[in-house]
Amino acid sequence: MTDPYRSTADPLGTWHRLADDLVLLDGFHALKHAVRFHARVPVAVTTDRRAALALADELAPDVREVLEALLTEVPEERYRALVPRPHPTAVAALAERPSREDQLEALRRMPRTAPVIVLDNPRNLGNAGAVIRLAAGFGATGVVTTGTLDPWHPTVVRGGAGLHFATAVERLSVAELPPGPMFALDPEGDDIRALKLPDDAVLAFGSERTGLSADLRARADHLVSLPMRPQVSSYNLATSVAMTLYHWSATGGAPA
Repeated sequence: MTDPYRSTADPLGTWHRLADDLVLLDGFHALKHAVRFHARVPVAVTTDRRAALALADELAPDVREVLEALLTEVPEERYRALVPRPHPTAVAALAERPSREDQLEALRRMPRTAPVIVLDNPRNLGNAGAVIRLAAGFGATGVVTTGTLDPWHPTVVRGGAGLHFATAVERLSVAELPPGPMFALDPEGDDIRALKLPDDAVLAFGSERTGLSADLRARADHLVSLPMRPQVSSYNLATSVAMTLYHWSATGGAPA
């Protein structure tokens, strides 16, 4: 049976046919990570195949063979027409998003060996991508967003360097959040340094502007705070997630 995703004879035609339904991988590192974590990538293009494969030799020899088979060289003007913000590495690809059913199963499976991160009504696409990159690095079970932000938006995927495929990423309502004791970050909470975060924790972070929503605050089992000098208003969202995951890892948790 012919695979409708594969079209080596006409990669640009394949791109245009699939672009509305698949995930944009913007740049060499996003493609590298997607391949490394077993994403299905039907088409990948570059303006300089030799340079892209040289990057693979230097930075990702484990996926070099796959990239050699995937990458098609296209004229620069055609590449620039495919992506909203051309990446300095001049590489782009499309990947199939993991099934929602598989993602939800991973998030809800108990017992868990690593926390789930919840971003409550986040606003900044770049921050969301940075959090997903952190979650993948620490081996977190996944990242869930509430509210209107699409965690698979191309800007989020770019910020996450394609590491959406290394952890579960979904958008849910507060009522649909995964099970587990919820530790919500709040300036009035208990100092996190006095706590040991369990591996099955749900770690919740409020929006950059308004903090925790009333619904999520009501769902929380514990309010915890990060150490902060007086008169400093707040940390960046990704910084807060990094500090919390580091505390979890330093007190017993560890990357997979």
